[in-house]
Amino acid sequence: MPCYLGIDTSNYTTSASVYDSESGRMLMGKKLLPVKNGECGLRQSDAVFHHTQQLSEVIKKLFAEADGCGISAVGVSSRPRDAEGSYMPCFTVGLNAASIISSVNKLPLYAFSHQSGHIAAALYSSGKTELLNERFLAFHVSGGTTEAVISQPDDERIISVSLAAKTLDLNAGQLIDRVGVMLGLPFPCGMELERLAAANTEKLRGIRPTLKGADCCLSGVENICRKAYENGASKEYTASLCLGYVEAVIEKMCKAVLEEKGEMPVVFAGGVMSDRIIRDQLASQFDAYFAEPAYSADNASGIAYLCSIMHNKEICC
Repeated sequence: MPCYLGIDTSNYTTSASVYDSESGRMLMGKKLLPVKNGECGLRQSDAVFHHTQQLSEVIKKLFAEADGCGISAVGVSSRPRDAEGSYMPCFTVGLNAASIISSVNKLPLYAFSHQSGHIAAALYSSGKTELLNERFLAFHVSGGTTEAVISQPDDERIISVSLAAKTLDLNAGQLIDRVGVMLGLPFPCGMELERLAAANTEKLRGIRPTLKGADCCLSGVENICRKAYENGASKEYTASLCLGYVEAVIEKMCKAVLEEKGEMPVVFAGGVMSDRIIRDQLASQFDAYFAEPAYSADNASGIAYLCSIMHNKEICC
């Protein structure tokens, strides 16, 4: 059966996926990078070390599950975004491993951006892959990126995007982790912060997101949450305040971009979009498509899916 291997070594997750293009089945393997309690992240040198330690383990377990699946091509995320100068050392771990697998097994190798992988994972898991042939707006909201991009059909790269809006300071995932660590939660803090917020019974007060054009600023939200907590707000209220601001900011950005660029389908991708509170509110405002939670967090499934498309295009042409 024609299967495709995808590898992604982002800043906080070592991941690999195998996609069976005949059955549509996707197998996923991943492992978080270890972060010490009380810290909000890792240095790139530490991320590279941990990916190097973990990638063989992730791939070994994945192939035990994918026994009998013949790999036709290898895909890998080689950079954060499709933009000039986009680079992070941690992606070299996955690229080197993919290059070795490709060379030894004489398989085609296709490189994509981490952002393209997130968008493709959202389209695959929401059953809307036909949007790859259309113009659509995609939000990539995570610890490393908070952007709105417009995707156009592109035979050469499958997903070709232009920037429509961005954060001017903190990323949404960074804000969530900083507030979570302040509240004593383990990093990454998204799931536990959502749990706290879901238990909040107080009405949120004074959420007024500020944009510059369609771009957002989130560093002030961290200060607002810290001040509220220091002035006696509960952990539950503070968590809900943080997520409420993130949702309000994304909602306002989306409306600003659609007003400027015209109506088009909207796709929400990235780890922050696994938060049900944010997702449910955005779904009530837009006729949009969301990555399933397992496909929202960092994963290599979108890379494996893009690899299959690219390989089949080359075979056909």
